[in-house]
Amino acid sequence: MSERTRELSPRYEPGAVEPHWAKAWVDRGYFHATSPSEREPYCIVIPPPNVTGRLHVGHALGRTLEDTLIRRARMQGKETLWLPGMDHAGIATQVVVERELRKEGIDRRELGREAFIERVWAWKEQYGGEIVDQIKRMGASCDWERQRFTMDEGLSLAVRTAFVRWYEQGFIYRGERLVNWCPTDQTGLSDSEVEHEEVDGELVTFRYPLSDGSGFVEVATTRVETMLGDTGIAVHPNDERYRALVGKTVRHPFDGRDIPIVADAAVDPAFGTGAVKVTPAHDQTDFDIAQRTGLPLLNIFDAGARINANVAEEFYGLGRYDAREAVREELHKLELLVREERPFRHAVGHCYRCHSEIEPWVSGLQWFVKVEGLKETAKQAALDGRVRFTPERWTRSYVTWLDNLRDWNISRQLWWGHRIPAWYCPDGHVTVAIEDPAACSTCAGAELEQDPDVLDTWFSSQLWPFSTLGWPDDTHDLRTFYPNTVLVTGYEILYLWVARMIMSGLSLVGDVPFRDVVIHGLVRDAHGRKMSKSLGNVIDPIEMIDRYGADALRFSLARAATGGQQDIPLSEDSIEGARNFANKIWNAARLVLGAFEDDRVELPPAERRTLAERWLLSRHQACVAEVDAALDAYLFADAAQAIFRFLWSEFCDWGLEIEKGRLDGGPQERSDAAALLAWVLERTLRLLHPIMPFVTEEIWQRFGQGASISVAAWPEHHAEHVDVDAEGVIEAVQEVVTAVRRFRARHQVAPGRRFPARVELARDLAQSVEPLAERIERLAGLEGLTFVDAPSGKLAGETTVAVTVGAVYLPPGLFDVEAERARLTKERAALDADLVRVRGKLGNDGFVAKAPPEVVAGEREKASRMAQRLAEIDAHLAELG
Repeated sequence: MSERTRELSPRYEPGAVEPHWAKAWVDRGYFHATSPSEREPYCIVIPPPNVTGRLHVGHALGRTLEDTLIRRARMQGKETLWLPGMDHAGIATQVVVERELRKEGIDRRELGREAFIERVWAWKEQYGGEIVDQIKRMGASCDWERQRFTMDEGLSLAVRTAFVRWYEQGFIYRGERLVNWCPTDQTGLSDSEVEHEEVDGELVTFRYPLSDGSGFVEVATTRVETMLGDTGIAVHPNDERYRALVGKTVRHPFDGRDIPIVADAAVDPAFGTGAVKVTPAHDQTDFDIAQRTGLPLLNIFDAGARINANVAEEFYGLGRYDAREAVREELHKLELLVREERPFRHAVGHCYRCHSEIEPWVSGLQWFVKVEGLKETAKQAALDGRVRFTPERWTRSYVTWLDNLRDWNISRQLWWGHRIPAWYCPDGHVTVAIEDPAACSTCAGAELEQDPDVLDTWFSSQLWPFSTLGWPDDTHDLRTFYPNTVLVTGYEILYLWVARMIMSGLSLVGDVPFRDVVIHGLVRDAHGRKMSKSLGNVIDPIEMIDRYGADALRFSLARAATGGQQDIPLSEDSIEGARNFANKIWNAARLVLGAFEDDRVELPPAERRTLAERWLLSRHQACVAEVDAALDAYLFADAAQAIFRFLWSEFCDWGLEIEKGRLDGGPQERSDAAALLAWVLERTLRLLHPIMPFVTEEIWQRFGQGASISVAAWPEHHAEHVDVDAEGVIEAVQEVVTAVRRFRARHQVAPGRRFPARVELARDLAQSVEPLAERIERLAGLEGLTFVDAPSGKLAGETTVAVTVGAVYLPPGLFDVEAERARLTKERAALDADLVRVRGKLGNDGFVAKAPPEVVAGEREKASRMAQRLAEIDAHLAELG
């Protein structure tokens, strides 16, 4: 016997149980990994949440799936490391602290850089990391002694080392290129941090007059204000309409500049007029055209996206949207405005943080990662199977993204983060070093100024699988746990994070960072809608834990995480249902433990096992095999559903109910039944433990089989328990009982009313089922059960209930047949009319196109329910004859 008595309380109280075990597991060191180790390593690094973050359902899903894998691997005897940590979250954290300073009437620029960073660290120590405590509440079996932070001393060394190595190898360079600029956060962003959203904008067509006065060239644009920075007009080289104009110039109507007309294959002749304005300083495609054709760059915006002094004075200082209106009005006055189309639906880039519209902008010299030479090896690792994606379809998305990947802007105009390890002397020399240099590496001058920018947060995050293990040092952890075994993450950061980890791991460590990448969907509400405060459909995981327990939240998430599904529906009802599942297990355990009196959990000898017990062992073995296959393939929902089906239906609803008679029998019969039920339950608790760790631990302790279920052995396979014959017999019993129960419910026959029945089965099956007649009578509420050989046929007045193995004949007088037939016929007519109406609505293309998606989904669900009910009514009418 372990730390507690065998008796279970009448009710399961997760609020009391969960905090106890969450602390006990950590205090006893069950989750601490050892390196080096002779055992097979199994490592997962947690995708580091932002230090500013709170636990949301997306986090809860990821941590549930990771913990399921890591707990199972631990029980399988592997050396398991689940490494936790947090990300410093450059933009997000700086914004939070700046907001706090503003409440005190302080501007960070007045405070100064060093003092501001001190305030950020102070904030981090006081408020940061709330999410870690919330993850612990979920029961996450991380090695908390190894918790890391992306601004730790060791990780900072890794960041500097990576930067310097790539700089020395030519993968990092400083240059002036067009960047994605966020005017609100006033920092550059990588392409992967830009979210493209469809917006209702405008398409404006206007005319540029040819410089020689011979005519005009019409161009179309969605951003007419950027014509202030036009330095060229481009046409496709094969477009006959403009072939004669290539080499000529047009005159800018506001400042009189002559702008050349150039030919470039990037122009789409079918867009607009086929001639496009070229604004190299504010559009990536235009920038590329300018690089090929020699057009100059003219920057017309400042860092706040206001018009700067490079353009006509009347526009100076206008914000970009005001400038859009002013330019349009001025073109109209000059009679150069041809037409306006609005709304014009098109995609516009937005900042992933503040959702401001991105401004393509030349912000001066910035640092970039040159991806040529990095992306090819990362691509090949996926194609040759060194990195495997689950679901496999993500391989193609990953490869396609790498094929189109451009150089990565890693400069961020922030103060919080890893400051770029580059220093400049007055002579313009650049010194890049791991340690702060005392002098310029070129001229030995002592006057140095460090680059003011910090690195993109994702630069440090890409090193996470190996920097957390001690890289660049050659540590035992790095040797033991790199490459990691598996990464579990959402598809939304496949490109932001996963691809970069693979590139950096291959380049800096010489191997892929992980062998498997499991991509899960985004958690939505029950109707498939994104959770948002405005819709009022946000599910707070901490509230759910307070209300239903962490196990309930975990199980509902695992059960919803079907393989390959892009979105994962979640409702509070499903979490409540998972709580009910925990209660069901608890009550079953109370019954079993009340009868089980032995110190060892062992099966009774095979010769003393009944047919029903052989069936239960066979179904248990099928469950173990199904769960193992599912988890090996990262099919979490399949594993959860297999355990749920076995425990709820096969063990509780059938196994326990069938065995109750033996539990009330003589000493040997009772002992054998209790021992077998205890053996099956104890092993099934181990099977369920990775998904629902708390309730399984609390019950498992009563069996006295070890210190903790979290370090108990994973259930072994017993091929000898497979019993096809026993399964066939019990399936027949289940069919007969279920058919009678449904008959009662359908025809409102009182549960307490007992009546006889005749069961028609094939002779050989009847011989096996007949010894179980008493159990069938008890489970179905019958009084007198007669077995007849097929084909027998029903007697006068009897009702036939069909089962796949034969038929069940029930006596007359249990209900009013004619009244029931009339009621069903009336219900069928009304339902059929409603179904016609709903299907008509769904067949209306206008309704499907214009109605909100959740409304359309609701109508489809309604039609499906109606069709199902119609089929049930038809089956009932057939029974009545």
